[in-house]
Amino acid sequence: MSPAPTRRWWAAALAVTLVGLVAGAGVALSGRALLVVTTTRLPVALAVGGLALGAAVLGVGALRARRAAALAVALAGAEDAGRADERARHRRFLARLDHELKNPVTAIRAAAAGLPPGDDPAAVRAHATLDAQAGRLAHLVADLRKLAELETQPIEQEDVDVAQVVRDAVDDVCAQAAAGGRPAPAVRITLPTVPWPLPHVRGDVDLLYLAVVNLVGNAVKFSPPGTPVEVRGSDEDGAVVVEVADSGPGIPDDEVGVVFDELARGRDARGTPGSGLGLALVRVVAERHGGRATLRSRVGHGTVVRLLLPAGAAR
Repeated sequence: MSPAPTRRWWAAALAVTLVGLVAGAGVALSGRALLVVTTTRLPVALAVGGLALGAAVLGVGALRARRAAALAVALAGAEDAGRADERARHRRFLARLDHELKNPVTAIRAAAAGLPPGDDPAAVRAHATLDAQAGRLAHLVADLRKLAELETQPIEQEDVDVAQVVRDAVDDVCAQAAAGGRPAPAVRITLPTVPWPLPHVRGDVDLLYLAVVNLVGNAVKFSPPGTPVEVRGSDEDGAVVVEVADSGPGIPDDEVGVVFDELARGRDARGTPGSGLGLALVRVVAERHGGRATLRSRVGHGTVVRLLLPAGAAR
Protein backbone atom coordinates (compact mmCIF):
# COMPACT_ATOMS: atom_id res chain seq x y z
CA MET A 1 0.00 0.00 0.00
CA SER A 2 1.42 3.40 -0.94
CA PRO A 3 2.31 5.89 1.81
CA ALA A 4 -0.31 8.40 0.68
CA PRO A 5 -3.38 6.07 1.13
CA THR A 6 -1.96 4.86 4.44
CA ARG A 7 -1.74 8.40 5.72
CA ARG A 8 -5.28 9.02 4.54
CA TRP A 9 -6.56 5.89 6.40
CA TRP A 10 -4.83 6.90 9.62
CA ALA A 11 -6.12 10.43 9.27
CA ALA A 12 -9.63 9.06 8.76
CA ALA A 13 -9.22 6.82 11.80
CA LEU A 14 -8.18 9.71 14.00
CA ALA A 15 -11.03 11.80 12.65
CA VAL A 16 -13.58 9.06 13.40
CA THR A 17 -12.10 8.65 16.89
CA LEU A 18 -12.52 12.37 17.56
CA VAL A 19 -16.04 12.20 16.15
CA GLY A 20 -16.77 9.41 18.57
CA LEU A 21 -15.44 11.42 21.51
CA VAL A 22 -17.28 14.58 20.44
CA ALA A 23 -20.44 12.58 19.78
CA GLY A 24 -20.41 11.07 23.24
CA ALA A 25 -19.65 14.37 24.94
CA GLY A 26 -22.25 16.13 22.80
CA VAL A 27 -24.91 13.59 23.71
CA ALA A 28 -24.06 13.93 27.38
CA LEU A 29 -24.47 17.68 27.14
CA SER A 30 -27.39 18.00 24.75
CA GLY A 31 -29.21 14.67 25.02
CA ARG A 32 -29.11 14.05 21.24
CA ALA A 33 -27.81 10.72 19.80
CA LEU A 34 -25.26 10.61 17.01
CA LEU A 35 -24.53 7.44 15.00
CA VAL A 36 -21.18 7.18 13.24
CA VAL A 37 -20.64 4.38 10.71
CA THR A 38 -17.31 3.64 9.05
CA THR A 39 -16.44 1.06 6.35
CA THR A 40 -12.65 1.18 6.62
CA ARG A 41 -10.85 -1.83 8.02
CA LEU A 42 -7.63 -0.58 9.52
CA PRO A 43 -8.91 2.23 11.70
CA VAL A 44 -12.02 0.33 12.97
CA ALA A 45 -10.47 -0.35 16.36
CA LEU A 46 -9.66 3.32 16.87
CA ALA A 47 -13.14 4.38 15.79
CA VAL A 48 -14.83 1.85 18.06
CA GLY A 49 -12.61 2.97 20.92
CA GLY A 50 -13.59 6.57 20.38
CA LEU A 51 -17.28 5.71 20.27
CA ALA A 52 -16.93 3.53 23.35
CA LEU A 53 -15.28 6.34 25.28
CA GLY A 54 -17.97 8.72 24.08
CA ALA A 55 -20.63 6.28 25.26
CA ALA A 56 -18.92 6.11 28.64
CA VAL A 57 -18.99 9.90 28.89
CA LEU A 58 -22.68 9.81 27.93
CA GLY A 59 -23.41 7.20 30.59
CA VAL A 60 -21.66 9.16 33.35
CA GLY A 61 -23.40 12.37 32.32
CA ALA A 62 -26.81 10.72 32.18
CA LEU A 63 -26.27 9.08 35.58
CA ARG A 64 -25.28 12.37 37.16
CA ALA A 65 -28.27 14.10 35.58
CA ARG A 66 -30.64 11.43 36.93
CA ARG A 67 -29.13 11.69 40.39
CA ALA A 68 -29.38 15.48 40.37
CA ALA A 69 -33.01 15.34 39.21
CA ALA A 70 -33.89 12.75 41.87
CA LEU A 71 -32.21 14.86 44.56
CA ALA A 72 -34.08 17.99 43.44
CA VAL A 73 -37.41 16.12 43.54
CA ALA A 74 -36.65 14.72 47.00
CA LEU A 75 -35.68 18.14 48.37
CA ALA A 76 -38.80 19.78 46.92
CA GLY A 77 -40.99 17.05 48.40
CA ALA A 78 -39.34 17.43 51.81
CA GLU A 79 -39.83 21.21 51.74
CA ASP A 80 -43.51 20.87 50.77
CA ALA A 81 -44.07 18.28 53.50
CA GLY A 82 -42.30 20.50 56.03
CA ARG A 83 -44.44 23.51 55.14
CA ALA A 84 -47.64 21.46 55.28
CA ASP A 85 -46.68 20.06 58.69
CA GLU A 86 -45.81 23.52 59.98
CA ARG A 87 -49.16 24.93 58.85
CA ALA A 88 -51.02 21.98 60.41
CA ARG A 89 -49.25 22.48 63.73
CA HIS A 90 -49.96 26.21 63.54
CA ARG A 91 -53.69 25.59 62.99
CA ARG A 92 -53.76 23.25 65.98
CA PHE A 93 -52.08 25.93 68.09
CA LEU A 94 -54.66 28.55 67.07
CA ALA A 95 -57.48 26.14 67.86
CA ARG A 96 -56.05 25.42 71.32
CA LEU A 97 -55.48 29.12 71.97
CA ASP A 98 -59.08 29.89 71.06
CA HIS A 99 -60.31 27.09 73.34
CA GLU A 100 -58.15 28.18 76.28
CA LEU A 101 -58.98 31.89 76.06
CA LYS A 102 -62.68 31.87 75.20
CA ASN A 103 -64.07 30.81 78.58
CA PRO A 104 -61.81 33.03 80.76
CA VAL A 105 -62.55 36.08 78.61
CA THR A 106 -66.28 35.45 78.84
CA ALA A 107 -66.03 35.12 82.62
CA ILE A 108 -64.02 38.34 82.95
CA ARG A 109 -66.52 40.31 80.89
CA ALA A 110 -69.45 38.90 82.88
CA ALA A 111 -67.74 39.75 86.19
CA ALA A 112 -66.94 43.28 85.05
CA ALA A 113 -70.53 43.83 83.98
CA GLY A 114 -71.80 42.63 87.37
CA LEU A 115 -69.52 44.89 89.42
CA PRO A 116 -70.61 48.53 89.07
CA PRO A 117 -67.67 50.86 89.84
CA GLY A 118 -69.62 53.18 92.13
CA ASP A 119 -68.67 56.84 92.51
CA ASP A 120 -64.93 56.48 93.13
CA PRO A 121 -63.12 58.06 90.13
CA ALA A 122 -60.24 55.57 90.40
CA ALA A 123 -62.67 52.64 90.42
CA VAL A 124 -64.50 54.10 87.44
CA ARG A 125 -61.25 54.33 85.47
CA ALA A 126 -60.20 50.83 86.51
CA HIS A 127 -63.59 49.42 85.54
CA ALA A 128 -63.47 51.15 82.14
CA THR A 129 -59.96 49.80 81.50
CA LEU A 130 -60.98 46.28 82.53
CA ASP A 131 -64.03 46.35 80.29
CA ALA A 132 -62.12 47.78 77.31
CA GLN A 133 -59.25 45.29 77.55
CA ALA A 134 -61.62 42.34 78.06
CA GLY A 135 -63.50 43.44 74.93
CA ARG A 136 -60.24 43.73 73.02
CA LEU A 137 -59.22 40.23 74.11
CA ALA A 138 -62.62 38.84 73.11
CA HIS A 139 -62.26 40.43 69.67
CA LEU A 140 -58.77 38.94 69.33
CA VAL A 141 -60.03 35.46 70.22
CA ALA A 142 -62.82 35.78 67.66
CA ASP A 143 -60.33 36.85 64.98
CA LEU A 144 -58.02 33.93 65.79
CA ARG A 145 -60.95 31.53 65.50
CA LYS A 146 -61.96 33.09 62.19
CA LEU A 147 -58.39 32.79 60.88
CA ALA A 148 -58.07 29.14 61.91
CA GLU A 149 -61.41 28.28 60.28
CA LEU A 150 -60.53 30.20 57.14
CA GLU A 151 -57.48 28.02 56.54
CA THR A 152 -59.52 24.81 56.49
CA GLN A 153 -63.17 25.53 55.72
CA PRO A 154 -64.49 25.37 52.13
CA ILE A 155 -64.96 28.75 50.47
CA GLU A 156 -67.60 29.91 48.03
CA GLN A 157 -66.98 29.57 44.30
CA GLU A 158 -68.69 32.43 42.51
CA ASP A 159 -67.94 35.10 39.96
CA VAL A 160 -66.46 38.13 41.75
CA ASP A 161 -66.12 41.63 40.31
CA VAL A 162 -62.88 42.71 42.00
CA ALA A 163 -63.28 46.32 40.87
CA GLN A 164 -66.62 46.56 42.67
CA VAL A 165 -65.11 44.94 45.76
CA VAL A 166 -62.42 47.64 45.77
CA ARG A 167 -64.96 50.45 45.45
CA ASP A 168 -67.14 49.00 48.24
CA ALA A 169 -64.15 48.57 50.57
CA VAL A 170 -62.94 52.15 50.05
CA ASP A 171 -66.47 53.55 50.55
CA ASP A 172 -66.86 51.62 53.80
CA VAL A 173 -63.46 52.69 55.20
CA CYS A 174 -64.29 56.33 54.46
CA ALA A 175 -67.75 55.94 56.02
CA GLN A 176 -66.23 54.43 59.17
CA ALA A 177 -63.87 57.40 59.48
CA ALA A 178 -66.77 59.82 59.16
CA ALA A 179 -68.83 57.89 61.72
CA GLY A 180 -65.94 58.08 64.17
CA GLY A 181 -65.62 61.85 63.75
CA ARG A 182 -62.29 61.58 61.92
CA PRO A 183 -61.34 63.53 58.78
CA ALA A 184 -62.22 61.86 55.50
CA PRO A 185 -59.17 59.92 54.29
CA ALA A 186 -57.65 60.96 50.97
CA VAL A 187 -58.08 57.66 49.11
CA ARG A 188 -57.62 57.62 45.35
CA ILE A 189 -58.84 54.66 43.27
CA THR A 190 -57.31 53.83 39.90
CA LEU A 191 -58.97 51.00 38.00
CA PRO A 192 -58.47 50.14 34.31
CA THR A 193 -61.27 50.70 31.81
CA VAL A 194 -59.44 50.40 28.45
CA PRO A 195 -58.68 48.30 26.53
CA TRP A 196 -60.66 46.19 29.02
CA PRO A 197 -61.77 46.50 32.64
CA LEU A 198 -60.29 44.57 35.54
CA PRO A 199 -61.06 40.85 35.03
CA HIS A 200 -63.31 38.97 37.42
CA VAL A 201 -62.09 36.12 39.62
CA ARG A 202 -63.67 32.98 41.03
CA GLY A 203 -63.99 32.85 44.79
CA ASP A 204 -65.69 34.14 47.91
CA VAL A 205 -66.78 37.77 47.57
CA ASP A 206 -67.09 38.28 51.34
CA LEU A 207 -63.55 37.03 52.01
CA LEU A 208 -62.10 39.10 49.19
CA TYR A 209 -63.92 42.15 50.51
CA LEU A 210 -62.51 41.42 53.98
CA ALA A 211 -58.98 41.27 52.57
CA VAL A 212 -59.28 44.52 50.63
CA VAL A 213 -60.98 46.42 53.45
CA ASN A 214 -58.17 45.33 55.79
CA LEU A 215 -55.55 46.61 53.35
CA VAL A 216 -57.30 49.95 52.85
CA GLY A 217 -58.04 50.33 56.57
CA ASN A 218 -54.40 49.66 57.45
CA ALA A 219 -53.19 52.17 54.88
CA VAL A 220 -55.51 54.86 56.24
CA LYS A 221 -54.65 54.04 59.84
CA PHE A 222 -50.90 54.37 59.35
CA SER A 223 -50.95 57.41 57.05
CA PRO A 224 -50.85 60.92 58.55
CA PRO A 225 -54.17 62.78 58.14
CA GLY A 226 -54.52 64.37 54.72
CA THR A 227 -51.77 62.34 53.08
CA PRO A 228 -52.77 60.23 50.08
CA VAL A 229 -53.62 56.55 49.98
CA GLU A 230 -53.77 54.98 46.54
CA VAL A 231 -55.68 51.84 45.58
CA ARG A 232 -54.71 50.55 42.14
CA GLY A 233 -56.01 47.64 40.09
CA SER A 234 -54.24 45.96 37.19
CA ASP A 235 -54.20 42.83 35.05
CA GLU A 236 -50.75 41.21 34.88
CA ASP A 237 -50.31 38.04 32.83
CA GLY A 238 -53.59 36.50 33.91
CA ALA A 239 -53.34 37.70 37.52
CA VAL A 240 -55.68 40.32 38.96
CA VAL A 241 -53.64 42.67 41.15
CA VAL A 242 -54.98 45.00 43.82
CA GLU A 243 -52.27 47.31 45.12
CA VAL A 244 -52.71 49.55 48.17
CA ALA A 245 -50.05 52.21 48.77
CA ASP A 246 -49.85 54.46 51.82
CA SER A 247 -47.82 57.43 53.03
CA GLY A 248 -47.10 55.98 56.45
CA PRO A 249 -43.84 55.56 58.37
CA GLY A 250 -42.82 52.42 56.48
CA ILE A 251 -41.62 49.09 57.84
CA PRO A 252 -37.98 48.37 58.80
CA ASP A 253 -36.21 45.77 56.65
CA ASP A 254 -35.86 43.32 59.54
CA GLU A 255 -39.66 43.27 60.03
CA VAL A 256 -40.81 42.97 56.41
CA GLY A 257 -40.40 39.19 56.43
CA VAL A 258 -42.77 38.63 59.37
CA VAL A 259 -45.57 41.15 58.82
CA PHE A 260 -47.85 38.49 57.34
CA ASP A 261 -47.51 36.29 60.45
CA GLU A 262 -50.30 36.10 63.01
CA LEU A 263 -50.09 38.66 65.84
CA ALA A 264 -47.14 40.40 64.17
CA ARG A 265 -46.77 43.95 65.48
CA GLY A 266 -43.89 46.12 64.35
CA ARG A 267 -41.96 48.35 66.72
CA ASP A 268 -43.47 51.50 65.23
CA ALA A 269 -47.03 50.09 65.31
CA ARG A 270 -47.29 49.15 68.97
CA GLY A 271 -48.96 52.42 69.88
CA THR A 272 -51.56 52.02 67.13
CA PRO A 273 -54.79 50.11 67.81
CA GLY A 274 -54.98 46.71 66.19
CA SER A 275 -54.57 42.99 66.79
CA GLY A 276 -51.78 42.18 64.33
CA LEU A 277 -54.06 39.81 62.41
CA GLY A 278 -55.06 41.98 59.46
CA LEU A 279 -52.20 41.11 57.12
CA ALA A 280 -52.27 37.47 58.24
CA LEU A 281 -55.91 37.33 57.19
CA VAL A 282 -55.04 38.95 53.83
CA ARG A 283 -52.35 36.32 53.27
CA VAL A 284 -54.69 33.43 54.04
CA VAL A 285 -57.47 34.82 51.81
CA ALA A 286 -55.00 35.20 48.95
CA GLU A 287 -53.67 31.65 49.41
CA ARG A 288 -57.17 30.15 49.57
CA HIS A 289 -57.87 31.77 46.20
CA GLY A 290 -54.67 30.39 44.68
CA GLY A 291 -52.86 33.73 44.93
CA ARG A 292 -50.44 35.48 47.23
CA ALA A 293 -49.83 38.73 49.08
CA THR A 294 -46.57 40.66 48.86
CA LEU A 295 -45.22 43.83 50.47
CA ARG A 296 -42.65 46.50 49.72
CA SER A 297 -41.79 49.29 52.13
CA ARG A 298 -39.37 52.16 52.69
CA VAL A 299 -38.92 53.66 56.13
CA GLY A 300 -40.00 57.30 56.07
CA HIS A 301 -41.85 56.95 52.76
CA GLY A 302 -44.62 54.35 53.06
CA THR A 303 -45.69 50.84 52.21
CA VAL A 304 -47.18 49.07 49.18
CA VAL A 305 -49.10 45.81 49.65
CA ARG A 306 -50.13 43.76 46.61
CA LEU A 307 -52.90 41.18 46.53
CA LEU A 308 -52.47 38.88 43.51
CA LEU A 309 -55.35 36.63 42.46
CA PRO A 310 -55.46 34.32 39.44
CA ALA A 311 -58.37 35.23 37.23
CA GLY A 312 -61.08 32.59 37.31
CA ALA A 313 -59.38 30.31 39.86
CA ALA A 314 -60.12 29.44 43.48
CA ARG A 315 -59.74 26.36 45.68
